[in-house]
Amino acid sequence: MSDIAFPWVEAAILLPLLGAIWVRRLRDPREARRHSLIVCGLTLVCAFGAWLEISLADDVRAVHQGWDLLFEIDAMSAPLLVLAALLYLLMVLSTLSTTARRSSFSSILIAEAILLATFSSIQPWVLIALLVGGTLVPLAELISLRKPLRVYLFHMGLFVALLVAGQFMVELGDSRAVSLIGMTLLTVAVLVRSGIVPLHCWTTDLFEHASFGTALLFVAPMVGAYAAIRLVFGIAPEWLLHGIAVVSLITAVYSAGMAVVQRETRRFFCYLFLSHSSLVFVGLAMATPLGVTAALCAWLSVGLTMGGFGLTLRALETRNGTLSLDKFHGLFAHTPRLAALFLLTGLASVGFPGTVGFVGAELLVDAAAQVYPLAEIAVVIAAALNGLSVLHAYFRIFTGTHHVSSIDLRSRRRERLAIIIMSALILGGGLYPQPGVASRYLVATDLVHERERRLDAQAAPRVAKAGPSTVERD
Repeated sequence: MSDIAFPWVEAAILLPLLGAIWVRRLRDPREARRHSLIVCGLTLVCAFGAWLEISLADDVRAVHQGWDLLFEIDAMSAPLLVLAALLYLLMVLSTLSTTARRSSFSSILIAEAILLATFSSIQPWVLIALLVGGTLVPLAELISLRKPLRVYLFHMGLFVALLVAGQFMVELGDSRAVSLIGMTLLTVAVLVRSGIVPLHCWTTDLFEHASFGTALLFVAPMVGAYAAIRLVFGIAPEWLLHGIAVVSLITAVYSAGMAVVQRETRRFFCYLFLSHSSLVFVGLAMATPLGVTAALCAWLSVGLTMGGFGLTLRALETRNGTLSLDKFHGLFAHTPRLAALFLLTGLASVGFPGTVGFVGAELLVDAAAQVYPLAEIAVVIAAALNGLSVLHAYFRIFTGTHHVSSIDLRSRRRERLAIIIMSALILGGGLYPQPGVASRYLVATDLVHERERRLDAQAAPRVAKAGPSTVERD
């Protein structure tokens, strides 16, 4: 165990909170955006500093503990802080002046602080409290926009109830049966938060009624996967993990098929994201070093690629409103850089060679072939359908006709900078993946060993209670 000298994590959490208070006092939207960009940049520096300290430690179990053990990061969660801070930075960076007046930068900073605190939490009840708090930011926006709340409230209420009840039963259960019920409730809660079929309709409802940026930042970091690792993975029996794998595979194929036939870009993106994110749970459910490594690599790659894909769609929507996939729009001549980023992030998400998504997709197929042979076919089918949907959307949005516009639709300087950053990370991670894969493999091995140790510790009291075997009595 290693304590970090500088409080990187505490600074990363406090900066957005303090920034939200400051930004809320600013009346000029452009000033608010500029100050928010500075805060998000400093937050990313702090998150990167925490990750660097952890990665340079000699022990893979090195952690950073702070605030009387309230927050703690390790080699598994450290890259997630960087990913989350980067997504928020790019979101603010790519916000144009035309949408800055409608954006609540203080809400964005509050949501970032909650997310970073969530990824820095290991204690179950602290994590649960932050998971609950994270659901309030989209709810507040839906209320302010006077949008329908019923679907979102029902699913998030179910998520919170299952989460709290499940953790109580796991900790206070007097029998194995009560503990198993608690684990099952926790698992269902995680699946609800992650949009796994058939409890996924809240995601499409959120993308339809909330702003694209709020919905994207709520789902892209995949908080449900983090909750699964911290609350479920270490104690869940094999049959429960098999159930997660089955419903996740169904979600991957179903969502990929739905993405192909969607007529609106928001719903298309939502189903495409659900297909990719569900594959992370397939890797985790294998509970092998290779499977968990694939899940961790896919987690980071999906968060990065789908985050960039969503930012591209958001930029296009800012210029043209909600786009329909029923007709051709021919936007390539006006926005060639956005077209290139759209194609790059979309193909990277399905594992195109030379991009950051290739390694995770390849590892996932190899791991599935070893543990669930039929799952390998489902993963390949989902990837093929997702590739078709990305190309279909690309041709519909950027080709097929000549688009006439009276205003300049070209990408702005801020957007070009975001495109360069995203492209460099996607291509750099694909061309030189070895450090990331090696790091994720060490983390995966440690998680699997920790799971085996905890399961053995749970089995020991039952063996002792059963008494000596017949051979020993003889």
